[in-house]
Amino acid sequence: MSSIARDDKTSSSFIPLAGVAQDGWSTENEATATCLCGAVQLSFPTQGRGLLNRFICHCTDCRKISSSMFCSNFSIADSHLRHIRGKENLKSFSQSRTIATGNDMANHFCGTCGTLMYRVSSGLPGMSILRLGTIDDFRLVETKLKPQVEQFIDTRASWLKPVEGVMQLDRMLTANDIKSLL
Repeated sequence: MSSIARDDKTSSSFIPLAGVAQDGWSTENEATATCLCGAVQLSFPTQGRGLLNRFICHCTDCRKISSSMFCSNFSIADSHLRHIRGKENLKSFSQSRTIATGNDMANHFCGTCGTLMYRVSSGLPGMSILRLGTIDDFRLVETKLKPQVEQFIDTRASWLKPVEGVMQLDRMLTANDIKSLL
């Protein structure tokens, strides 16, 4: 069995068989994110007004919820995020105790496989924070969706090096930071 759905040598996209579903796609302006089992699939813009920012987060909450040392994220305006399938399959868990800002953070997981599809903060209305690892076209994380910022670098593991060429912040990314990146 092949490990890729589209040949990376003949296609501008690279969609490996990294989950059960094999119907992920990307176009010039839009792409999909799918959970591991394929029950939940989202589409989002890869450029323009709907794509708000791309960042790596080292906050303690992201470390815990990802079972890793950091999270690779991108934010999409809710007006541009589309649920292709599985919205009814999403389960959510909300809390504010471990969130540095004190805002409530709602986490939306696939109810079947447990993949974290996105997070929504009460302090950031109108946007959803998706995980780069859910994107079906792996090439996008090297191009249009490559992180611009590393945040909460004071809690970055000492054995991790800063990502070259991205803004380094010891706090959360702000609207002014985003404007400076444009």
